[in-house]
Amino acid sequence: MLTLPDYPWNALAPYAERAAAHEGGTVNLSIGTPVDPTPEIIKRALRDAADAPGYPTTHGTPAVREAIVAWFERRREVTGLSIDDVMPTVGSKELVAWLPLLLGLGAGDLVVRPLVAYPTYDIGAQLAGADSIAADSLADLSAADRARVKLVWVNSPGNPTGIVRGAAELKALVDDARSLGAVVASDECYAELGWGEHEASVPSILHDSVSGGDHSDLFAVYSLSKQSNLAGYRAAFIAGAPNLMPALVNNRKHAGMIVPAPVQAAMTAALSDDGHVRDQKELYRARRDALVPALKNFGLRIEDSVGGLYLWCTADEDCWVTMGRLAELGIIAGPGAFYGEAGANFVRIALTATDERIASAVQRLNAAS
Repeated sequence: MLTLPDYPWNALAPYAERAAAHEGGTVNLSIGTPVDPTPEIIKRALRDAADAPGYPTTHGTPAVREAIVAWFERRREVTGLSIDDVMPTVGSKELVAWLPLLLGLGAGDLVVRPLVAYPTYDIGAQLAGADSIAADSLADLSAADRARVKLVWVNSPGNPTGIVRGAAELKALVDDARSLGAVVASDECYAELGWGEHEASVPSILHDSVSGGDHSDLFAVYSLSKQSNLAGYRAAFIAGAPNLMPALVNNRKHAGMIVPAPVQAAMTAALSDDGHVRDQKELYRARRDALVPALKNFGLRIEDSVGGLYLWCTADEDCWVTMGRLAELGIIAGPGAFYGEAGANFVRIALTATDERIASAVQRLNAAS
């Protein structure tokens, strides 16, 4: 029997119970699930494709793959992708969890993930029977560990930290990984949500400035959950690594990892319309602008947080103490301890709540300061 750690979010139950006792009700800023409506252009595409009696293709329809390639060129300045080099996935989490196994990793192999990171990177290594280690630079690993590295995860903008890795930093990582014969998988799900100096520029692992024009052994992973409010559709994709993609497609065919045909049609519509993405970003910008000063008034310091949907905050105390103080205000945050030892004194505040709930959180935080 495969034994995995308890699902971490179950540990929030007592804090959720405490928050629910607040007279104004709960403001849940923990998980980061979208709350705004799915755009009509996407829902229409889903409805129009609802008559789908046959099996969809694992690799994806030509239409959705063409839309992915066009989106990468238009929005990420990535050129040189073929429609053979991209594939829709059943959300990005399943891809993250199963990629090590699908790439053939196993006992003795090493997966590297960021110091503060999404827990599923480690789960993916466990599912494959491989080992995992936390490091932001391969240079930090011992010679023995470097010799075992087979897959390196990078996450920019980062979850939970909101850090953005520059092209030079990414290139150094790619060059080092290639010297070891390792694959680099870049989780770029928040790339349309850069703030400040990163407003219009979050580098992709597949950009020429990083890849040197060669996408071999480089994967970019992307999700439409946040930018298009499609978390319920499970709509994501992977691109790059023309030397590995044929085998990845074949392995997923055998495993039945197929995105439903109506969802592929909805993805095509979503990737072909930039207007709704801009509109959604402005909603998140307003919520972010409201929360930042209120969190600071409450005594939290915000670090990184220059991309994505989260504010990475600390009061220089154990995260569970901060969680308790916020729960007394009816606010549920995400404990930094879920993301590794380096996050133990942080909490993650999500921007994914309605305007009314954000306004309520702001009022409570300011009143308590």
